[in-house]
Amino acid sequence: MKINGVKGMNDVLPADVARWHEMESVARDVFALYGYREVRTPAVEHAALFARGVGEATDIVNKEMYVFEDKGEELLALRPEGTAGTVRAFIEHGAFVEGPQKWFYMGPMFRRERPQKGRYRQFHQIGCEAFGVAEPYLDAEQIALLADYFARLGVTAELKLNSVGDAQCRPAYLADLKAYLVSNQGALCADCKDRIERNPLRVLDCKVESCQPVLEKAPRLLERLCEPCRTHFDQVKAGLDALGVAYRVEPRLVRGLDYYVRTAYEFTSDALGSQSAVAGGGRYDRLVETLGGPPTPGIGFALGEERLSMILEKVGRAAPERRPAVFFVSADATGALEALRLAAALRRAGIACELDPRGGKMKAQFKQAERVGARWAVVLGGNEVATGQAKLKDLQTREETPIALSDLAARVAG
Repeated sequence: MKINGVKGMNDVLPADVARWHEMESVARDVFALYGYREVRTPAVEHAALFARGVGEATDIVNKEMYVFEDKGEELLALRPEGTAGTVRAFIEHGAFVEGPQKWFYMGPMFRRERPQKGRYRQFHQIGCEAFGVAEPYLDAEQIALLADYFARLGVTAELKLNSVGDAQCRPAYLADLKAYLVSNQGALCADCKDRIERNPLRVLDCKVESCQPVLEKAPRLLERLCEPCRTHFDQVKAGLDALGVAYRVEPRLVRGLDYYVRTAYEFTSDALGSQSAVAGGGRYDRLVETLGGPPTPGIGFALGEERLSMILEKVGRAAPERRPAVFFVSADATGALEALRLAAALRRAGIACELDPRGGKMKAQFKQAERVGARWAVVLGGNEVATGQAKLKDLQTREETPIALSDLAARVAG
């Protein structure tokens, strides 16, 4: 009986992995320019980490998180996002004593939600977290990093920017927002009605068309900011202006997790049709303290690799998959043995090559050479081994040139 993969947990096949390699390689290059270093945290954490860090009232913890009890009766969870685990590592290993830190991560996350285009139950994120700096110019620099990353990949994305206030100005706003939503709940969808009590700020993020007239007239936090939050937001915008990063202030932009304060931002692209988020982040100045560390400001973002890969494919960016330079075609047993030896020598020299261990008809071997995308083919048989001479066939132009086997590596290296 055939066993298929788990719904929403998709395979990434070799033809697509090359694009993922590019996304991750460019990320490492760009992040290093801004001083970020890679951290790797476990895919499994204590469930309490996310309940306390992400928020018990969030959909992630309430509905989507994979939670299980292990044999030691500990309640564990597959990580639904990357920030909480990174902060846990930052605290546990005492990294705060070393001063400001800039870290990034890559890896799978897990949420049990309805699979849809670009969103899966196992998905992959690339994220950055910066700890120890509260000043707004760091916010601008991190946003510029992300803009630089998209530019290098050839992706056009719009930056939306907002402030979600802090513990000083947000509570009064939330009370007003909740009262407004309750008075208009008859015109809201079921999800919005459910969120009024648990997380009213998330109601503003609803995309259901019938809810939009109510949300358009909802109170705006941007108009209720306290003076420190207003000054911080103005300085973030000034920093972005100085860096030449275009943005649009979006008063209804919120982040879905409890730990965000002040700066909230999102990059969206219409390459897949409707406006869709490809990356989002914001400031979380109380999260380190909430999870047991010393008071430490922080800001970070995450981007979804699945959705970004789909955008790269849509805009026609070819996946830079590495192909073999040489394919050895063996004419007989003597040639097959020599092909094995020469292939090993070329690989030691850093030259990718292949051969077909099955041997068989030369016509079939040439087809295999074209199938794997080799640039050249070399036919080897008893005569070629004896004389040390063979023909190098260019599989693009079909031209054949004689070559000494001892010169093969130098010839194909370029």
